Amino acid sequence: MKGETIFITGGAGFIANILIKKLVADNKIIIYDNFYRDTLTKSGLADHPNITVINGDVLDAAKLSKSMAGATTVIHAAGIAGIDTVIKNPVVTMQVNMIGTANVLEAAYQNKITNRFIDFSTSEVFGSMAYKSTEKDETVSGSAGEARWTYAVSKLAGEHLTHAYHSQYNLPTVTVRPFNVYGPGQTGEGAIQIFIRKALANEDITINGDGNQIRAWCFVDDFVDCVMRALASDKAIGESFNIGNARAITTILGLAEAICRVLKSDSKIIFKPALSADIELRIPSVKKAEELLNFKAKVDLEEGILKTAEWIKHN
Repeated sequence: MKGETIFITGGAGFIANILIKKLVADNKIIIYDNFYRDTLTKSGLADHPNITVINGDVLDAAKLSKSMAGATTVIHAAGIAGIDTVIKNPVVTMQVNMIGTANVLEAAYQNKITNRFIDFSTSEVFGSMAYKSTEKDETVSGSAGEARWTYAVSKLAGEHLTHAYHSQYNLPTVTVRPFNVYGPGQTGEGAIQIFIRKALANEDITINGDGNQIRAWCFVDDFVDCVMRALASDKAIGESFNIGNARAITTILGLAEAICRVLKSDSKIIFKPALSADIELRIPSVKKAEELLNFKAKVDLEEGILKTAEWIKHN
């Protein structure tokens, strides 16, 4: 991509910052974020001449639409995530992920976005048991009142609305579903970065539940590579994509043990009761992304742990 004006909600966040590094040399970037989490400030990107930073909230529809004026591409990465945050703030979670997404889509429609609208959804839309799930598999909203599904159903609503704007208004949308993305620069509640920080300090690593939950872990550079392909390829328009690494699979306990082994840590692994309903199995099928976008994850888990640990040591 060259010569585009790219509007990024949640642009101060972890994944957005990796994307910005890939895009900033050849495009103008408008970062729109309320800075609840801030990876941008210490990244060295904020003062780049191609970057404009706007402190704003996706729930402020008027400011959002005005700020988007002149953009050709929208990457909607803003959202409430992390099980701790969702449990504490279920109302805000629903508002930001549903109403906020509705506001961004309407602003994109009113501003006549012509190149691409990328919506960040979640792998949690597949529910508690997802084995080699494809984009055509049924999505699950979960039982009403269970904290975990507050997040999933709010993101799923955003997905449906994103597809609706493509169907009804021909907005050039793409939905991406990240499967456990991690890596340098991650903030918030991601298991790998929390475990690594504990392991480097030889502190106890806490696992909620029995640790038998199975995950496929995707290094952030691989995820961003696929998003870049979705931005560039017309084959992506109107589609949704699972993005993950179906080879980097382990249990949560296995992950903690691997981190301790790779980093030569003396941390002890302790168990606490689960915070809410959990995802027992989550492994994607990434065949669609491979066929349409020629995407294949490259970074294995041990390499990703080492790269993430090296960044954490210096930050």
